Amino acid sequence: MIRALPGRARDVALLLARLALGIVLIAHGWQKLMTKGIDATTEGFVENGIPAAPVSAMFVIAVELLGGLLILIGAATAVVGVLVALVMLGAVLFVHVGSGVFVSNGGWELAGLVGATALALAAAGSGRLSVDHMVSRRRRPDMVVAD
Repeated sequence: MIRALPGRARDVALLLARLALGIVLIAHGWQKLMTKGIDATTEGFVENGIPAAPVSAMFVIAVELLGGLLILIGAATAVVGVLVALVMLGAVLFVHVGSGVFVSNGGWELAGLVGATALALAAAGSGRLSVDHMVSRRRRPDMVVAD
């Protein structure tokens, strides 16, 4: 029985998941920072009852933009994955949970999938096609790292 994808297929699957997640995170962070702007983003956080809205807005923007970039290249994947999952949990609880599942109705499906994907990457690792893998090999060149 196959319990996980083997070697290269696993690495390619993790890379594709990281690329998709990173792009989505960067797009949403960019939207909050540049399209809506920090003031409108903060106001939206206030309207949704998010505590410490100005700080929370900046934190979310940083996690989405910088975290998205780090996920793309596969750097600090475990830490960033957990941070993204926590941000998405906040989005679900403060904004989306009362609107059902579907994003077209304001539901939690996008935030849920982004959070779950980030958490899965944090658990599985970023794969061999990542900065995390290159760094771990440099630290212990005598070991073969099986991410």
